[in-house]
Amino acid sequence: MMIRPQRYTEGEAAASQQEKPNRGWKLASERVALLVLCLLLAAALFVIYRFSLVFLESHHTFQTLKEENEALRKNLSEKTTHPPPACRLPDQVTNEPVLECEDSWEQHGGKCYYFSTMKYSWTKSRLECGRKGGDLVKINSREDQIFLEARLREKMEEYDDRFWIGLTDSEEEGRWLWVDRSPLDTSLSFWSLNEPDNWRRNNPAGEDCGRMGQKGGAGDLRCWFDMSCDKPHKSICEKAAKPRWALSV
Repeated sequence: MMIRPQRYTEGEAAASQQEKPNRGWKLASERVALLVLCLLLAAALFVIYRFSLVFLESHHTFQTLKEENEALRKNLSEKTTHPPPACRLPDQVTNEPVLECEDSWEQHGGKCYYFSTMKYSWTKSRLECGRKGGDLVKINSREDQIFLEARLREKMEEYDDRFWIGLTDSEEEGRWLWVDRSPLDTSLSFWSLNEPDNWRRNNPAGEDCGRMGQKGGAGDLRCWFDMSCDKPHKSICEKAAKPRWALSV
């Protein structure tokens, strides 16, 4: 009675031994399939990533081109609304003269300026300017004053080394006139502090002529002083700049 159960147990063991390779092969197959699936998933993610980069780059390029197109359209619209001035041609073509000054004269704002180093009275200084084709300077603007004040900083050698300008009240005290007899515009006057004072201690006739200059410079540009017209001073002459062709005649 004990032999048959023993044979049955041996049969079951044999069957179990046959099932083990099958299970191992099945497990290996599942692992390979899982690995392949993972590789496919990774490949899919990589492709999606690359497509995303291409899409973003394309979108950025499109946006840039759109902005450039808008800028060009705006620029074209502005040029159509406000066309640029015609291109300037050389002087020989347009016949527009180039303004220049003679030697020893300095150009500024269409005028020529001569800084005389000779010291004369106001009247004689004016005569000397006339011999050179000009007159004592008339200051018409703040820009003129800025230019002249800066130049005198370089030319003044001592404190009282000032320059005559074309301004006087010799006809009527307090009524300052330029050499062309135009009245002084008080909004464009650059008198120093407490000037003009018509100081009479050194000359009973007073101080009826204008001079300018502040050694070291005047930060507020106010460097005009009245002085006796007889005192010798350097001077500033002025005349209009001339076309280049006129200077060569």
